Amino acid sequence: MQDTADMASPRQYDRVMLKISGEALMGDQGFGLHPPTVEHIAEEIKRLHDLGVEICMVIGGGNIFRGLQGSAQGMERTTADYMGMLATVMNALAMQGALESLGVFTRVISAIPMDQVCEPYIRRRAVRHLEKGRVCIFAAGTGNPFFTTDTAATLRASEMRCQAIFKGTQVDGIYDSDPKTNPNAVRYERVTYDEVLRKNLKVMDASAIALARDNNLPIVVFSLKEPHGLAGVVAGKGKFTIVEPGNEH
Repeated sequence: MQDTADMASPRQYDRVMLKISGEALMGDQGFGLHPPTVEHIAEEIKRLHDLGVEICMVIGGGNIFRGLQGSAQGMERTTADYMGMLATVMNALAMQGALESLGVFTRVISAIPMDQVCEPYIRRRAVRHLEKGRVCIFAAGTGNPFFTTDTAATLRASEMRCQAIFKGTQVDGIYDSDPKTNPNAVRYERVTYDEVLRKNLKVMDASAIALARDNNLPIVVFSLKEPHGLAGVVAGKGKFTIVEPGNEH
């Protein structure tokens, strides 16, 4: 309880978008869902929720099916992308179950209508859920092929008027090269949207970065592996990289 009280005071954000990959739910497995990992992430989200932060989420589907990969193997791209969207719904339902087992009310909201499984996306209704303290998990991407879940997260964050996107990864920020293969890789504290695009830093796809730039939406990249990392980063603590506007022009 003391940790929560300590973090509540310097909280920097009231409404955020949390973007995590489907692969983050695999744990050490090579495929699918690893329930203890899903539960761990849900506990991190609950800590943040307990601080009074309104939380949106987008979860990728790469642990189950990746549209680009299916397309590369000869599958028609539109069909492959729709399969990937359905994978994100499965992950969203798994996360909903984990959160609600912890007492956090959650709504899965799909860009593709499937009323018996989850709610259709209606912006005003989603905003009302957030105002009532419910976690909103946006599933099925944008509902359109050829758009990634990174772009979906940025779009929904803009529509929900989130103050930042928090992208949980396997490393504690953005590096100038892969820190897993280069021990001398340098971590950026801050970087601009244009630098990300110009240097081709692998944060999000170019469409998502451009949309965030056009809406002045900061992107905070942090590690999901850090204990209490999410709540700490939202309070401005710990290691992370922030992508924000610069003075290039």
